[in-house]
Amino acid sequence: MSREDALLSLERHATSKIRTDSDLDGILTLGFRGEALPSIASVSRFRLATREADRMEGTEIIVEGGRVRDVKACGMAPGTVITVEQLFFNTPARLKFLKSAETETGHVGDAVARMAVSRPDVAFSLVSDGRELLRVQRSDLRRRIAQAVGRNAAAGLHEVAGKEGGITVTGFISGPGVVRSATSAMFTYVNGRFVRDKVVQHAIMQAYRGVIDRGRYPVLALFIELPPGEVDVNVHPTKHEVRFRRQASVHDALQAALEEVLRRSPWLTHNREPAPAATATPPTGQAYRERIAAAAQASLALPGRPARTSHPASYVSADSKGAVKPAADAPSSLIPQPSTASVVREPAEPFRPDPAPAESTGYFSALAIIGQFHGEYILCQSGAELVIIDQHAASERVAYQRLRRQFLDGGVESQRLLFPETLELSFGEAALVARFRDDLARIGFELEPFGGATIIAFALPQVAAGKDGIRLVRDIVAELAALGTSAAFGGSIDGMLARIACHSVVRGFHPLDSRQIIELLRAMDETDFAASCPHGRPVSHTITLAELEKIFKRT
Repeated sequence: MSREDALLSLERHATSKIRTDSDLDGILTLGFRGEALPSIASVSRFRLATREADRMEGTEIIVEGGRVRDVKACGMAPGTVITVEQLFFNTPARLKFLKSAETETGHVGDAVARMAVSRPDVAFSLVSDGRELLRVQRSDLRRRIAQAVGRNAAAGLHEVAGKEGGITVTGFISGPGVVRSATSAMFTYVNGRFVRDKVVQHAIMQAYRGVIDRGRYPVLALFIELPPGEVDVNVHPTKHEVRFRRQASVHDALQAALEEVLRRSPWLTHNREPAPAATATPPTGQAYRERIAAAAQASLALPGRPARTSHPASYVSADSKGAVKPAADAPSSLIPQPSTASVVREPAEPFRPDPAPAESTGYFSALAIIGQFHGEYILCQSGAELVIIDQHAASERVAYQRLRRQFLDGGVESQRLLFPETLELSFGEAALVARFRDDLARIGFELEPFGGATIIAFALPQVAAGKDGIRLVRDIVAELAALGTSAAFGGSIDGMLARIACHSVVRGFHPLDSRQIIELLRAMDETDFAASCPHGRPVSHTITLAELEKIFKRT
């Protein structure tokens, strides 16, 4: 700046971006009232040095407590340097509210990190008491996030790109394996401005509902772009809170953009290494696979799902030379029988396995099944990784997504009880059932008052038929008690469907045969948000070969 402009910049509103009333509806700059510089100079010992590129010398201005003490020429490189020392030295009332030097340095570091994430095209450095806290060069957004939150966390980020109703959402979000216990790694921006807005945070946590545990928060950097007239950035002194003209539209657009990524569970995709040959799943000929597939059609692990055309691994084995042969306990109907016809044939060619089938597009279906542990966990292999699947969590996610599809299509399928069951409740609980009777019918319950505090259950959700229906009804009634009005029922649908799903699937020790395991894995590939159960618990855990070798001290 010139000498005149440098002096003018310290006057209130001199640098304001507002020229006309209409400018208030088009704010795209971080500052716009022109008060920051004079405000800082009024409560500190302040130095501003600046030089224009075409001038031989620059200008230095010294300000103490808002009063200009000195203006002089100085030598410096082109640009502007602002130095602020002894903040609040002249306002003891404000000074005593400052925390320790370490705490205040942390606040400054957080502010710089937020700016750095928003502008990966700009280099930033932060030095405190001669110690460099942050230095980042110009880069892309993914690398900038890695510099702000750590390289390990950034490795688990997935790109977001969505647009709806003139609202654009871009950035990166983490999967359930990369979460924090606080919101410190959630960087959210509206038109380039960092915000901690309740609407934005609610949309994010709604999208992650059932993907991560309660009390956990994702790592993310999200940029929401919308016309400047659609957002008021001047409702809070810190400008961290904003007000949207179309609040519901922003909320839904943000939630939809995140759910589009999360439902694909992209953290499950990986570069599969060829699995080493195993006796449990050897290659087989096409005719043999077709016989096994025909037998698999006879039993389905999950109702309503077509059987997967694959063979139970336990029906085949390999000898010491690697030749494939039927296992000793294989059903005779599945063993190819020699022909009794007396014919002259050419010498038989050595057995050659069919070419490897095209790689499955589904993560779970492509896993090589090892077996089951403790009747609760499915052990699989994926290249050099051991994948452990919680069969209850996996079954619960499949059942939940099925229930949710039914609900969105008009209502959860119910099944009438051959013998209706009576249930004694408190008078308050009976009143709740009467109030929410129509809502309960939409999720598969047909409950009727029977006088006093007694109700009769005529029908239950079909997926829970044959289970402990009375316990399920009591659990649902307990959730109803937390609702104030029928309008609140819609916001609790997911929780109730998750409760029904939990009651409907296997839990605890429950052996599965190979066909049931295969069908469950195939169903997982057809399920959105497959990496976690509806309550946010992980479905699978991966142990790498390197981790195992470290445990056994082989590295």
